[in-house]
This record gives sequence, structure tokens and C-alpha cells, in this order.
Amino acid sequence: MISDTHSHLDKALLKHIEAADEIWHAGDIGNLVVADEIKKLKPLRAVFGNIDDADARKEFQKNLIFICEEVKVFITHICGQPTNYLKEVKEILLEEKPKLFICGHSHILKVMYQKQYDVLHMNPGACGIHGFHQVKTVLRFVIDKTEIKDLAVIELGNRL
Repeated sequence: MISDTHSHLDKALLKHIEAADEIWHAGDIGNLVVADEIKKLKPLRAVFGNIDDADARKEFQKNLIFICEEVKVFITHICGQPTNYLKEVKEILLEEKPKLFICGHSHILKVMYQKQYDVLHMNPGACGIHGFHQVKTVLRFVIDKTEIKDLAVIELGNRL
């Protein structure tokens, strides 16, 4: 799972993409060349972010809800703070009842269980070179039937 590439596809990320079954991108893709390069290697599920242009908004949705194995997944770019999600996000969490909720935008790596929504919240941080993050990060995990397991934080090196 990646986010906030901001038009930069890190070469160090390619081996991790090749090892995955599919790639989930939580927005701020930037230039669609990034998405196209990923799609050459693996299936891509993505949402658009606040920096993404009209072309990205035509190709990707703001919110994406799907089932992987037996886990309902909800991906969006901007969610607010886990202690105070945006109204739209709260409504989707309450209505859809996903087991895995993924967002980006903050450039802050975060994995936490949200008891109020009975959901695992993940933010992979950022793997682009723009922003205030110091280290480029992504998340890798396995979904096996109803289980989300084998979570790993992958550091791709310093942002600059």
C-alpha cells in the first residue's frame, strides 16, 4: 500500500511492487505516468488526492470500497484525524462498516485500531519526494480470508 507519490515512482519501490499481488494507492498520485508504470507490473486500486488533476479524477474515484478475500476495505485520501474523522468519512465508516480503512494525505505513517468503528486504520505515510516527511514509507500486509496479517513497514530511504 502506497500514498503520496506526487509524480515520483521510487526505483527502490519497484521490487516491492513486483512482490505484491496488487498495489493500493491512497491518493496524490501526481502525474498519471506513475499509475501507468505501476499498472504495467501489477493491478492497481487507487483513489485521487487533492493534488491530482482532472485526468486522475476521471480515472480514479474519491472513495473506493471493495472486498478483498473476506475483508471490506475503504480507501480515501483525506480523512481528518483518527480521533475526529471528517463527517463524510464517519458516515461511510458507519454505513459500510469496513474492517480496513486506508487513507493518505498526512504523510504520517500510522496503523491503529479504531474501536469506535471496529476498523483497522492504516496510513502508509508518503513515498514521494515532496512534503515534510523525512523517510519514504509504504506498508505491506497479507489478507487471508478474514485476517489482516504479516504487516510490515518498508522504508525506501530519505525523502531527499
